[in-house]
Amino acid sequence: MARLAQTAGLTDIQQEILSTVRDFVDKEIIPVATELEHRDEYPQAIVDGLKELGLFGLMIPEEYGGLGESLLTYALCVEEIARGWMSVSGIINTHFIVAYMLKQHGTQEQKDHFLPPMAAGDIRGAFSMSEPGLGSDVSAITSKAVKDGEEYVLNGQKMWLTNGGTSSLVAVLVRSDEGHPEGTAPHKSMTTFLVEKEPGFGEVRPGLTIPGKIDKMGYKGVDTTELIMDGLRIPANRVLGGETGRGFYQMMDGVEVGRVNVAARGCGVAQRAFELGVQYAQQRHTFGKPIAQHQAIQFKLAEMATKVEAAHAMMVNAARKKDSGERNDLEAGMAKYLASEYCKEVVEDAFRIHGGYGFSKEYEIERLYREAPMLLIGEGTAEIQKMIIGRRLLEEYRFQG
Repeated sequence: MARLAQTAGLTDIQQEILSTVRDFVDKEIIPVATELEHRDEYPQAIVDGLKELGLFGLMIPEEYGGLGESLLTYALCVEEIARGWMSVSGIINTHFIVAYMLKQHGTQEQKDHFLPPMAAGDIRGAFSMSEPGLGSDVSAITSKAVKDGEEYVLNGQKMWLTNGGTSSLVAVLVRSDEGHPEGTAPHKSMTTFLVEKEPGFGEVRPGLTIPGKIDKMGYKGVDTTELIMDGLRIPANRVLGGETGRGFYQMMDGVEVGRVNVAARGCGVAQRAFELGVQYAQQRHTFGKPIAQHQAIQFKLAEMATKVEAAHAMMVNAARKKDSGERNDLEAGMAKYLASEYCKEVVEDAFRIHGGYGFSKEYEIERLYREAPMLLIGEGTAEIQKMIIGRRLLEEYRFQG
């Protein structure tokens, strides 16, 4: 086992789960990840293996067929999976956020209906906030739901859905003015709808179209799509929690734990980059000796390892804070910000250690170099994290003058 990024105080069950996931990553993901990524091929065999391991239900309560594990256990598993291939961790993450939102905010009927097949991996989740013209400004959502008898009619265009094609359940945030008079604060007139659909592309149910995959620089394999609603009719019992106007808070709760997940992904990718860098530095010779013996490379390795350790510690702290039931938006924001920035830096340093070979598609670091930037913007940009952190610090350190 690697000496970096160890976590103290884990139970025997947590250690057993992590050991199983680590073995799966080493045997089933790392050997095929780069080839699949270059082909932009969905990792069906890997996903089937994760399903057999029960990871789609890792945090779903046992009463619904899940493993009932903590956010910390989940984050550490994501860290291991991202170490193998970050795209696979994205497939798990979007599913997990929807399951978490259902567990925390769903009606009993919604939990009974969705959580058991989600725990088994038979229903795969995706969630949708962003739109083509709004970026981080969630209050600017224009997609809308209008009440029509016992149904709602949804219209609008959503953007950047991870699992948009392969999912069968999408949590969609739209504006719903019913019961919220004009002038109501934007975040109080939003509702999350649970939209069931067929996996695939094109018209996946009447009024709902999933266009083809968006071609991306990195983060390949996993499908990222748009979602177009044109007269999509959804029954009232598919309003998350059964009450309109709560969608913004529900989504932010999901994104908060999602930020811990993104931090874990950054930790995993950084760990892999360090592993590749330190290994190559001991194999590559210049001036009659391995480059690892050159002081400049040793300094770089020292900086990389320190960043891996620091990011891991902050991610673990944020997960444990959430597991304790305490508010953790400050810790989650810090962890996501630091882990994503350090990930980018560690990957770039590993790339530099590889020299010209790092630019070759034959070397794994080339893939990581294209994947790391996604973490800088996923679940909120660095600038958004700084806003969250700054506001929370001012709450905690309010000057009494």
